[in-house]
Amino acid sequence: MKPIIGITLGDVAGIGPEVVFKALGETSVLRECCPLVIGDIAGIRDQGSGIRVIKEVGQARFEAGAINVLDIGNELGEFKVGQVNEVTGAAAVSYIKKAVELALKGEIKAVVTAPISKEAINLAGFSYPGHTELLAELTGTEDFAMMLACPTLRVVLATTHLPLAEVPGSLTQERIITVIRLTNKALIQLGISNPKIAVAGLNPHAGEGGLFGKEEEEIIAPSVKVAREEGLNVEGPYPPDTVFRLKSDAVVVMYHDQGLIPIKLLAFEEAVNVTLGLPIIRTSPDHGTGFDIAGKNLANPASMIEAIKLAVKMVKRKA
Repeated sequence: MKPIIGITLGDVAGIGPEVVFKALGETSVLRECCPLVIGDIAGIRDQGSGIRVIKEVGQARFEAGAINVLDIGNELGEFKVGQVNEVTGAAAVSYIKKAVELALKGEIKAVVTAPISKEAINLAGFSYPGHTELLAELTGTEDFAMMLACPTLRVVLATTHLPLAEVPGSLTQERIITVIRLTNKALIQLGISNPKIAVAGLNPHAGEGGLFGKEEEEIIAPSVKVAREEGLNVEGPYPPDTVFRLKSDAVVVMYHDQGLIPIKLLAFEEAVNVTLGLPIIRTSPDHGTGFDIAGKNLANPASMIEAIKLAVKMVKRKA
């Protein structure tokens, strides 16, 4: 039987509903899974016929031409498409909470999340910097990491949404070793035996022997040494400007843009975000809410399609 994949609508003032329903219009997606949309029916705009509104997973009927929407029932009011607001921000958080609840119960096999607005959820009173931290809290996960993947590159972040000035002080051997371990485990789950992991330095030329910074010598290199002693196939730290040219299965990077710039250069519309370390499978498209194009039927669903397909692949590997 095809796995049930829960797909949240994200911030409905953005392009979330559009990319979700465009993705579910693809035969290749429907061949691989039973999609269950999680959100508010009031937030769905002009997505065609065939929508079946349900209140619990058991009511879903996965039939040709029908899309099941598990309606959360939030009062959204007259929200404006393309504008940040706390109502749709709060609603987006409620969709994630419901999806995690269902995944932990085993009623759905994976969660795919449409984009949320960090500004909107903060306006609604939630202080999370993004999906990752919220998912970790909801699942009681202490060790987690963000992986961005495209057909030719995978990067895993040692730090995520931090001001650049705070990155050096946030890097610890414990954190880097944890991220290397999570990366190795994730790659094995994706079917890669003895994964080869490269670790990026923080400073130009990977510190140039301490001339441009001490983090490589004092923190990153010792972390790599510990991971190698555990039997992991990991090397580094490499200069950040050349590490992505190496033949590796994944690159562990030190900060957000160090990893996302190459990913978005290579595969801006196809990359997928995967949260490592959770007790559930979670993927998402690697783009934002697109408030500037929301409601204009301009959003490209390619990344959402890839996120759903990768979630299915991970479910099958886990089975």
